[in-house]
Amino acid sequence: MREVFRFAVALSIALLLGVGPACAKLKFGIAAEPYPPFEFKSSSGEWVGWEIDLMHAVCKQLNEKCEIVEVAWDGIIPALTSKQIDVIWSSMSITSERQKVIDFTDKYYRTSTVIIGAEDGVKDISPEHLRGKTIGVQVSTIHQNYASKYYGDGSIIKIYQTQDEADQDLAAGRLDYVQTDAITGDAFLQTDAGTACCELKGTVRDDPEVLGQGAGGGIRKEDTELKARLNAAIKAVRASGEYATITAKYFNFDIYGG
Repeated sequence: MREVFRFAVALSIALLLGVGPACAKLKFGIAAEPYPPFEFKSSSGEWVGWEIDLMHAVCKQLNEKCEIVEVAWDGIIPALTSKQIDVIWSSMSITSERQKVIDFTDKYYRTSTVIIGAEDGVKDISPEHLRGKTIGVQVSTIHQNYASKYYGDGSIIKIYQTQDEADQDLAAGRLDYVQTDAITGDAFLQTDAGTACCELKGTVRDDPEVLGQGAGGGIRKEDTELKARLNAAIKAVRASGEYATITAKYFNFDIYGG
């Protein structure tokens, strides 16, 4: 009995110190495909990128051990609600439609939305000009919703599992345009395939109801304490200057947005 008591005391101390078998990791879910420069794999197979660096900084502020879990993009919200992951950390835009199902942290960046097409010098992205053309978008994204709303009546909206697949079809001439985030679109245009085929056509007119309020961490509605801790950590990373240091590794401008 005395040994059982000693074990119970030792276990209680270990739990208070945040060590031992009950010290679980926070599971950060990211889309299983590359999304440079936010998330992509290094030559060694390790996940790297701006969003990964920010995750590590936030976890340091939280004093938590964090684990990256790869999830198919179109299954990432179900993975959260079924508790396979604790946070969606994958450039998910904060929209009112998604907020019907999950909650979000404060935003941690916001960029514009663009259309890219074959290089011909024409920079008209009006619905009239794109009528009859095929526009590629990634499934379950703000870009699919926006393209369907503003171009769906006259254009053909082709849906892909990943943005990379849409970009590849654009480069191969199987698409007329793609709609994507401005930064990931620029990353594609800097590749050999993008440089050889394509150009930026223009930035779409903003629609916050569809395009959202910026990217944030997706969390379950009941996880109010985790939301407060994540928001405090994001704020602390920005206030300390670490956010700016991380951003400078990948961009020559502030991507936080207005």
